[in-house]
Amino acid sequence: MFLRRFARIETAAWCWGLSLLTWHAAQAAPRDLSAGFAAISTNSLLTTTATLGSDYFEGRGPGTRGEERTTAWLVERFKNLGLKPGGTGGSWFQEVPMVGMKSTTALSFHQGAQTEALTYPQDFVSWSPVQKDSISVHGAELVFVGYGVAAPEYGWDDYKGVDVRGKILVMLINDPPVPDPKDATRLDDSMFRGKAMTYYGRWTYKYEIAAAKGAAGALIIHETKPAAYPWFVVVNSWGRERFDLEGSKEQQVKVAGWLSLERSQKLFASTGTTYEAAKALALRKDFKPVSLGVTADFDVTNTVRHVRSKNVMARLDGSDRKASSEWVVVTAHWDHLGMDASLPGDKIYNGAADNAIGTAGLVELATAFTKLPKAPRRTLLFAAVTGEEQGLLGAKYYAEHPLHPLERTVAAINMDGLNTWGATSDVAIVGYGNSTLDDRVREAAVKQSRTVKPENTPEKGIFYRSDHFEFAKVGVPALYLKAGRDYVGRPEDYGTRKADEYTDRDYHKVSDEVKPDWDLTGAVQDLRLLLEVTDTVANTPSWPEWSPGTEFKARRDAMLKPLR
Repeated sequence: MFLRRFARIETAAWCWGLSLLTWHAAQAAPRDLSAGFAAISTNSLLTTTATLGSDYFEGRGPGTRGEERTTAWLVERFKNLGLKPGGTGGSWFQEVPMVGMKSTTALSFHQGAQTEALTYPQDFVSWSPVQKDSISVHGAELVFVGYGVAAPEYGWDDYKGVDVRGKILVMLINDPPVPDPKDATRLDDSMFRGKAMTYYGRWTYKYEIAAAKGAAGALIIHETKPAAYPWFVVVNSWGRERFDLEGSKEQQVKVAGWLSLERSQKLFASTGTTYEAAKALALRKDFKPVSLGVTADFDVTNTVRHVRSKNVMARLDGSDRKASSEWVVVTAHWDHLGMDASLPGDKIYNGAADNAIGTAGLVELATAFTKLPKAPRRTLLFAAVTGEEQGLLGAKYYAEHPLHPLERTVAAINMDGLNTWGATSDVAIVGYGNSTLDDRVREAAVKQSRTVKPENTPEKGIFYRSDHFEFAKVGVPALYLKAGRDYVGRPEDYGTRKADEYTDRDYHKVSDEVKPDWDLTGAVQDLRLLLEVTDTVANTPSWPEWSPGTEFKARRDAMLKPLR
């Protein structure tokens, strides 16, 4: 018996060793990606982007005719490429059950004998995430909680054990920008990663912790620079129908929203202080919540509807019998903001740059892989996901209800926007240093004679603002690239100027349409780089890993422990 068992173990070990040798031998022979590179072109990318960004798709809003047209069009494209369905029960879809809510909110502040009704949308934008027709909060005390952060690893607690149940919390945007004690002109890198935003600075965190503390509501004070977008983005994004996953078990406040900077300044002035003084106080570790001596009444009416939105899922089966049970997921969100009938003139949020072009990039990559002489060893899942603009809902739903095992998912590679301003000599990684996927990017960039850099605006928290983040949260190593900033033949500040111009003029506006001066050579560069990175990840024996100390590593290690 012992000898038979030993023989089985020895045979298994020999087979495993042979399998690894086969992997390494295959890896030693470079893959011919030339046909894939040739399939990615500025013409095809522009054509697909212009199609998805056209009025026919009505702004690609979840739960609309625009969704039906978008998802049907994507399925047809994937079918024509010869891909297979990667969705539920052999279909092309994963249904994502959502609840759509359009909130109409009346908000008033009471201070002593004075009552002031706030004006929407000049003063505030608010809604109720509670999936009910009407919600009221009356006489709730406004409490200033600084940045609203409780971060034990940084020795930071804005609550100090104060009971905020039933209160309306007023919060500052982003992380506490703690100055370096040795150089007041810089931020302390040991506190909240210095200039880079942590999840504590994300608006989702602020509403989450307010709910966990039992608060009735939370109002975040908007400032354009730290938020990374102007007030009109708040109005266009949150002052319309909002979606959440149906039956969400997450704790939620009764009311959530934003206060304009001007109205916030007036609020603090009415308490005998200034907004600037309150901000300075909130930067102290010994800060404690401050009652503002003001109460608030919220009356919210929700128009509620239930929709079955869809993630579109297409797969390319791996060429290796054993490795084909492992997955590399490539994502882009197909959705945008839909239509607004109340607008004068143009009523369609076409979302050409956000994210018709990213979805077009997903189609380009899928096309490129079908042109290769042989598929990668691992299976590729091309996932056009819904609800990114509503809080990464499609990706979140997949991460919580994976169609393919997360413990067999090697990596997630995301596209949200692509470079529309020309070729660059560099490429940027959002969340640089988080994982060994950076190494794959560097290897591919060298072949293009390009350098790899961290994103140049880490304070905007972009890592937490797109679909790859939901995969990272459950432990799957995730990659998200952005355009570089060194544009070939352009002034040094060209990239920054173009990015700022897009944010100011087009981001979440009806003007986000294909522009006649777009130059997609940079987008093609990046897609060819992503083709090589994805192919390498799908063929290399070793799996990508989170870097030591990264907040996602423990989840991944726990997930993979039974497999080791």
